[in-house]
Amino acid sequence: MRSILGRLAAIAVFTFVQAGVAMAADIKVFSTIGVQAALEELAPQFEKATGNKLNITWATAAILVKRVQAGETADVYVLTKQSLDALAKDGKVSPGSDVSFASSGMAVVVKAGAPKPDISTLEAYKKTLLAAKAIAYSNPAAGGASGVFFAKSLERMGIADQMKAKTHHPPPSGNSALLVVNGEAELAIQQEPEVMSVQGVDVVGAPPGDLNNITTYAAGVATATKEPNAAKALIKFVKSPEAAAVFKKRGLKPV
Repeated sequence: MRSILGRLAAIAVFTFVQAGVAMAADIKVFSTIGVQAALEELAPQFEKATGNKLNITWATAAILVKRVQAGETADVYVLTKQSLDALAKDGKVSPGSDVSFASSGMAVVVKAGAPKPDISTLEAYKKTLLAAKAIAYSNPAAGGASGVFFAKSLERMGIADQMKAKTHHPPPSGNSALLVVNGEAELAIQQEPEVMSVQGVDVVGAPPGDLNNITTYAAGVATATKEPNAAKALIKFVKSPEAAAVFKKRGLKPV
């Protein structure tokens, strides 16, 4: 009798494990680099909790939107809210599936250990930029939110022409803080979660007043997904308390 019960228990366990394997999904995610450090830390937690695997493609939100509009698909899009809304209008996001989960501002960084310049006021910020031998920020041509905004900020301050000769841009989807680490730039300006993820830099602070751009990040299920339940599980996870704790640690504000 015990032998029979043991066999039945073994069969039940095997069936459960097999069912779990069958239910596990490979989730393709298109994600903005704005939340890369946080999502890379959260991915193992999500995979362990659900059995699903994340296959993440990283780029700026603007580049990913162009790829989707050109015909590429994923299961989940993690983008700036503005970019996700654009895809939703094109029918690329399942209605009602999108959620805003975090926001962040920009930050100025210098090489670790270097003196931190004054950026507390408009005049101080402008003076610091003009005094820098070289600066780095995301190439506006790549469509990154911080790069586009900062380029416009230089125009607003009336120093765009003066800054051209000493401006450096990282490769598309790259991090401007890396140019500070390798000595190409004295200052870098980009979204805070991105620059603070780079070892070898110190955060000076945020640009003053309305010269700081606040970006909201959102996630949504792609209409083309073949794994709707797994995709919805990921959307739910980014709104969890566990995810919020990691977002805070990585320079993002949960919303």
